[in-house]
Amino acid sequence: MGQHAGFENSPIAENSGQAAEGLAGVVAGRTKLSTVGKAGHGLTYRGYSIEDLAAAATFEEVAWLLLRGELPNAAQLSAYRDLLKTQRDLPDPLKVVLEQLPGDAHPMDVLRTGCSALGTLEPELDISTGISTDAPFKIADRLLAVFPSMLLYWHAYSTSGRRIDVCTDDESIATHFLHLLHDRPTDELHARVLDASLILYAEHEFNASTFTARVAASTLSDFYSAITAAIGTLRGPLHGGANEAAFELISRFDSAEDAERGVMELLSHKVKVMGFGHRVYRSGDPRSDIIQRWAKRLADETADERLYPVSECIDQVIRREKGLFPNLDFYSASAYHFLGIPTSFFTPIFVFARTAGWAAHVLEQRADNRLIRPSAEYDGPGPRAFVPIERRVS
Repeated sequence: MGQHAGFENSPIAENSGQAAEGLAGVVAGRTKLSTVGKAGHGLTYRGYSIEDLAAAATFEEVAWLLLRGELPNAAQLSAYRDLLKTQRDLPDPLKVVLEQLPGDAHPMDVLRTGCSALGTLEPELDISTGISTDAPFKIADRLLAVFPSMLLYWHAYSTSGRRIDVCTDDESIATHFLHLLHDRPTDELHARVLDASLILYAEHEFNASTFTARVAASTLSDFYSAITAAIGTLRGPLHGGANEAAFELISRFDSAEDAERGVMELLSHKVKVMGFGHRVYRSGDPRSDIIQRWAKRLADETADERLYPVSECIDQVIRREKGLFPNLDFYSASAYHFLGIPTSFFTPIFVFARTAGWAAHVLEQRADNRLIRPSAEYDGPGPRAFVPIERRVS
């Protein structure tokens, strides 16, 4: 990123003399990984539209694309899937760490802790002294493969005291996760829905967690520190946690009519409804329509007559009253529920996917690094004379 990596070169930071609240509108760097919301809509990964990728690719193909720059051929994809299978197991010391975590811990805290612990067990060499060029790729692949294993090993142990075998022979990350979660191989539809959602969540330019990863990487910190920092950032309800908050709202209502009344009441009290609007998109989140179609298909499969109609009603009310569109998190919530996924696991699934994007951004930051260090506009007290303690008036 060279001279473009710090805020000093932002047209807002440098030229206007005004602070940009929340860094809105600040160009903080360059990336070859994705375009988000150009002209208010659209999303591409390395030039490929999200619609094409979600319709025809697999998550493993997308992870390869983000990390390595091009889509894999058939031989590369087969070898990559085989590689990821070998990376699913947990070191024994990590199992011990996971077993010490309380059963009521938030699963995002489990992944944050697990990532940090793995970094001490399988450390990256000090990048300031030089490392092999493939070491970061190996860590990225390892984290993609092992995060579902971390989460579900802890889940099984904390809920039933079982030490499960996390090494399945499933072909994909989606089928591996669902197999461990439900203790049986998953069906094709469920696997396809989860795989599509992983693609949709895989990358999104300089969002909060990705930018956090890049800030950490810009200090020449290790790979695990950057990903751990990103997980902590994603945990917040204004970022990844929005899908959990969305489902909490959806599940309150027994019918569409009940949802209409309830949401209008929330709006009358100016309560923020999670899962709607977006900082970058202006005319619609291109990912939302894709996951909504999958949610509808799952609702039909399960003969659902409550959650999907409630979701549609909330969507209609917010569009009508606030002019806001659903983002990816909103219909992902009901889709994940139909897959039998606990609500507290919704954001961890986001981690499984976004690790591909985070890792690609860490690699990109390192390739042309400059320390990211923005300036702040001070609005505190003016100069004051120090008063010794014996002369201070309480």
